[in-house]
Amino acid sequence: MTTKRASYVLWTVLAIVLSVNIIAYMQARAMTHFTQAGQRTEPPERLSVGAKIRTVLSGVTIPRPENHHTPADLKLPYAVHWIHEPDGTRLEGWIVPYPDSHGVVLLFHAYAVSKETLLAPASAFHELGYDTLLLDFRGSGGSSGHETSLGVREGTDVAWAVIYTQHMWPGKPIILYGVSMGAVAILRAIATAGVAPAAIILESPFDRLDTAVTNRVRAMGLPGFPVAELLVFWGSMQEGFDGFAHNPVDYATTVRCPALLLLGDEDARVTIAQGTHVFDKLHEPKQLVRFPHANHEFLLLEDPVTWRRHVMQFLESVKQHV
Repeated sequence: MTTKRASYVLWTVLAIVLSVNIIAYMQARAMTHFTQAGQRTEPPERLSVGAKIRTVLSGVTIPRPENHHTPADLKLPYAVHWIHEPDGTRLEGWIVPYPDSHGVVLLFHAYAVSKETLLAPASAFHELGYDTLLLDFRGSGGSSGHETSLGVREGTDVAWAVIYTQHMWPGKPIILYGVSMGAVAILRAIATAGVAPAAIILESPFDRLDTAVTNRVRAMGLPGFPVAELLVFWGSMQEGFDGFAHNPVDYATTVRCPALLLLGDEDARVTIAQGTHVFDKLHEPKQLVRFPHANHEFLLLEDPVTWRRHVMQFLESVKQHV
């Protein structure tokens, strides 16, 4: 190979590497920074080949999640509360009271949505005799900001919500319920902030951030490696944390309270193997419930009978230990 040809090949390779990293940087930013306007990008499974190519090149569009429904739509009494964190973050929560309740359930939403998505489970917990607090994570709904950290700083939000709840309902048992990223934030709060709830109910938590990103990348028809690793790397650089160390499977080893883990068998975002990995690291007492036909969705809406039965039985068992 001549020197000129070798130089051409080298510059071509460098250009490709640079282009791939620029795209990864843009994608990582788009996944963690919500826009003020625009139409939300459809899930990968619904995108045409052309739409996938455009999305890969330009980045996803995720408008800032807002609340369009409240507990009043379900005829539930509620009050708006704000939690102020030391770093200036302001969190908005809805408190739905229940007279002479068994305890308080704190509900935490998934990625890129708001607390209005928690209305159905909040209603179910209300029917079971619990006060509830539905929280908007930073960047969503009535809370301040426009970014998400995929469960990292949201773990801090969980911790402050628990402190707030302890002041609001001193002495009452606190149960934490989270969906997807919300479940991850609960595990992180326990592991890094010493949160000690009476029990936790987790739906579809990923085991490691890099595997969660890999699942999404593959849904776009791209190779998991090295695309997922580049996204996690650039996301970490932008957000100021180590995404490769953001591993709920490690956080799970610190849980010392009763835990109920709910998984969907058809979930492509959090596979059964990955969800079970988290379950295996939890200490007893723990329960795993699988929903045979469920994808990455609200399991209460997929199979309300099974969800209610297992949640009710779990909460009854918790009452006997608090």
